[in-house]
Amino acid sequence: MERIYVIDVMLAKKNGNEQLKNKISSISREFVYEETAYHLPVSFALTGIAVHDQKSAADVFTRTDNNPLVAAECLLAAATAAEGKEPAPYTGFISDTVIRKLGYSLVDGSILGLALIVGTPKSAGTASAICRELQEKYMLTFLAGGVIPSLSSSGVKLGLDYRLIPLGSKPLHSVYFVDIIARVAMMFGGVSPGDTHRLLAYAAERAKAIVVVFPGLSDEDVAFIDGMRVLGFPILSLDDYEGGDWIPSTPDEIVRTGMDMKGIRVTVTAIPIPMGCSPAFEGKSIRKEEMQVEFGGGRSPAFELLRMRNPGEIEDGKVTVIGPEIGSMKEGAAYPLGILVEVAGKAMKKDYEPVLERRIHNFINYGEGSWHVAQRDLIWVRISKEAFAKGVKIEHLGKLLASKFRMDFPQLLDAVAVTLVTDEQKVLAGKTEAEKIYRERDARIKGMRDFEVDTYYSCTLCQTFAPNHVCIITPERPALCGAISWLDGKIAYEMSPSGANQPVEKGALINAQNGEFEGVNRFVKKASHGEIERCSLYSVMEFPMTCCGCFEAIALMLPEVNGIMIVNREYKGMTPSGMTFSTLAGTIGGGAQTPGFAGISKNYILSDRFLQGEGGIERLVWMPSQLKEELKPRLVALLAARGHPDLFDKIADENTAPTIEDLTAFLARVGHPALAMKPLM
Repeated sequence: MERIYVIDVMLAKKNGNEQLKNKISSISREFVYEETAYHLPVSFALTGIAVHDQKSAADVFTRTDNNPLVAAECLLAAATAAEGKEPAPYTGFISDTVIRKLGYSLVDGSILGLALIVGTPKSAGTASAICRELQEKYMLTFLAGGVIPSLSSSGVKLGLDYRLIPLGSKPLHSVYFVDIIARVAMMFGGVSPGDTHRLLAYAAERAKAIVVVFPGLSDEDVAFIDGMRVLGFPILSLDDYEGGDWIPSTPDEIVRTGMDMKGIRVTVTAIPIPMGCSPAFEGKSIRKEEMQVEFGGGRSPAFELLRMRNPGEIEDGKVTVIGPEIGSMKEGAAYPLGILVEVAGKAMKKDYEPVLERRIHNFINYGEGSWHVAQRDLIWVRISKEAFAKGVKIEHLGKLLASKFRMDFPQLLDAVAVTLVTDEQKVLAGKTEAEKIYRERDARIKGMRDFEVDTYYSCTLCQTFAPNHVCIITPERPALCGAISWLDGKIAYEMSPSGANQPVEKGALINAQNGEFEGVNRFVKKASHGEIERCSLYSVMEFPMTCCGCFEAIALMLPEVNGIMIVNREYKGMTPSGMTFSTLAGTIGGGAQTPGFAGISKNYILSDRFLQGEGGIERLVWMPSQLKEELKPRLVALLAARGHPDLFDKIADENTAPTIEDLTAFLARVGHPALAMKPLM
């Protein structure tokens, strides 16, 4: 009986592939995915061909030996062009910008792997349990087909914020999952379009991805899903799909089996509070109508502070609430809140306080019904009605914080105690004391300069996806993702000497203007596996730093106007370079060193070392208006201090200069200093 069933599955794959092949010939209009620089990513990655119509689709389908993934991608792109995207909750195609925003999460441990769930479960409860397990085990999960309405009907919250992403109503919409893997390979991994061998090797070795299949697939669906095996994805089936090359499993074992097969290791320790706790909930929002109570956010005084104590001064795990609990608070109202986390450990140092303090934001957001924004005395915290109904109290935020600090920093912390204050007078008094401590901290690190230290720090976290990328972090140049400062790198090394952040001795100076050092070059050559010989920290033209793909912005040379343009990843429009952010990013990622282009963090724009090799901030001629407004207070102050109080208004944006011709005219009209500087080329 099993042998007959295996033959049936094989026939389904064959018949389904023929059906997909026939459907390609029926495509009748041109099509394209918006918000990507990779055309139809699967087809582009496999062949290097930009598919946009029936002729090119048929060509690529033939070149890839009738690959069902290519067929599904072409058919869905054509259908979307003809009929439009499916309505909410379906996301459809995921843009390049979203993938780049996820980049850091894919390497910092908050996302350990990717999962695809496809088909129609016989039981909504079974699907819910599998999804919850994936959330708790730090997996980013994509959904396609009948599993989506099944989950929605049982009250499961879907969306990127919950790391349960509903791609589309049909199993074939799973191709959006595959094209993410293809783009990650090209964005971060340096895989060239058309290099099939490297693409398949990259997907199999580096993409920690599994596929879970429920019943109800057609012949087309079976052929399509089976095509994913070439990428090294284990395909685990429930019920109807035992046999063939798919792996039969049970609801209780399927997640563990898949993660074991891809070498994904995670230890989940339950926290004794009445709500789930996982990075899967970190991106959620709690809207006003969903909240039970809130704290801070400009409506009430609030602050957070982490302090080091001597061993023995605090009781590990102790949580104290001073003031009223949520049960006595009016629904929808704002109340004061003070969060004081006290930590002790033989390896703990005072310099670590602000770095650990920033984790309060992450940990509170890990709660399924708690939400946190900002830091220090600007925090804004909400508790949802749903969480309150389950019994969540202020006390449980303390338990969450105490547990997570101990779990995440076991070598550093021996004891953690948390005090939560809701009494207004005590909050105000604590806030005053906290602000004094904030000022003292800022004074310790304010004004630190690159030339004052002999050691910089590396970050190779992104080598998970970009094997040759090396980020060099200095006091005046944060990591290009914007997530790690020099102090963060220093502390990370001290806490984990064998980790991704390593000390880099500057060594002898080669070029002060460009920021090139013998020691940095030695380190970069070794850490990039010999691919990068030289690295200039302050130049976009000569040996710029490599890029992984999760940079906050791109700085690039515009030789036509003798200036530098910046575009941030949130900006979706066209730039004077004639390229969008996605197109630009697609040319410089994957650990490549690309003269004339540099991935940067937003804060680097405000540094005295910003592209010093080309003349610095005086070269800045264009940036999107949203980024310009975001940086305005600090940028205006910086320009005034540099002797250019009127330069801010001379920096163009998409409204004043959408094209290179407009930019040329604008800069001449306002008399931008870049026009009189030494030629870039």
